[in-house]
Amino acid sequence: MDELRDRVERFVREHELIPAGGEVTCLVSGGADSTCLWHLLGSLGYRVSALHVNHELRGEDSEEDARFCADVLGAEVVEADGRGLTEAELREQRYRVTAPHKLRASGHTASDQVETILYRLVSRGAATGIAPKGDHGVVHPLLPLWRAETEAYCRTAGLEYRVDASNAETKRGLIRNEILPLLRRIHPAADENLLRALDPRDTLPPALAELLAAPVGSKRVDLGGGLQAVREHERLWLEHGPVELAGEIRWGEWTIRSELEGLRVRGWRPGDRLAGRRRKIQDVFVDAKVPRSEREAWPLVVRGDEVVAVPGIVEHPEVQAVRD
Repeated sequence: MDELRDRVERFVREHELIPAGGEVTCLVSGGADSTCLWHLLGSLGYRVSALHVNHELRGEDSEEDARFCADVLGAEVVEADGRGLTEAELREQRYRVTAPHKLRASGHTASDQVETILYRLVSRGAATGIAPKGDHGVVHPLLPLWRAETEAYCRTAGLEYRVDASNAETKRGLIRNEILPLLRRIHPAADENLLRALDPRDTLPPALAELLAAPVGSKRVDLGGGLQAVREHERLWLEHGPVELAGEIRWGEWTIRSELEGLRVRGWRPGDRLAGRRRKIQDVFVDAKVPRSEREAWPLVVRGDEVVAVPGIVEHPEVQAVRD
């Protein structure tokens, strides 16, 4: 057990998932993975609470899961009718109803990672996986562990856990119970080798890796920290996300100031037009002889989707912009 704790602690520290001694809400189902998560994080000194979302999908079994999480794990139980929703919609519902909890952790493991890689390869053509810090502010501290290890942890610690028989009916269940066993017949290290598919992209956020692997087209992904990656067919660039223009801000070589409310600064996007006019910003750049290589980094001052100023080119009386 100590070796598993050490592995998880190193992973949490490496990816800065939870502040030392900080509070974290574990999203628990009652299964081995989330039960292990709840107990292991508590044993590492984090201030752990538990939260269970009852989607009411399996009648009395769902009620039993909720009672187990409340009685054994001390979980708060939230009722959210998920009948008729897809797996993805259930996940979105679960994250939405738990959003008031600032830092949440889920029990996704390396086994879930392998299943995700396979599913995305088939459905998207991209070998991407679960990020340590996922969407909706949910962190995944157990990604260094395999599912068998969380079950062994629970047995060693004397922890009971629930088994969801309905998992076999899901897409993940199909991958877990039918596809992966066949792949292991081809090679016994199939799981580990599939996990290594992420290695060439281990320095890239999953969203950026997926953007690079996607079919040619136009797409924008948020990398966090106000940075966005933009792909326009064969061209790819990084740009700052929209920044509120409250007083004065810096944007690259530019200092931009305005006291008007509701203004933001962002990079150029194909299709942008000047406010109240039909003229495209691309044509503005062409007329001003701005090299194509500089256009993506050029700041635009916008209100909503309308461009009110292009610093150094199209002025606004209440926007001041100076370039170093």
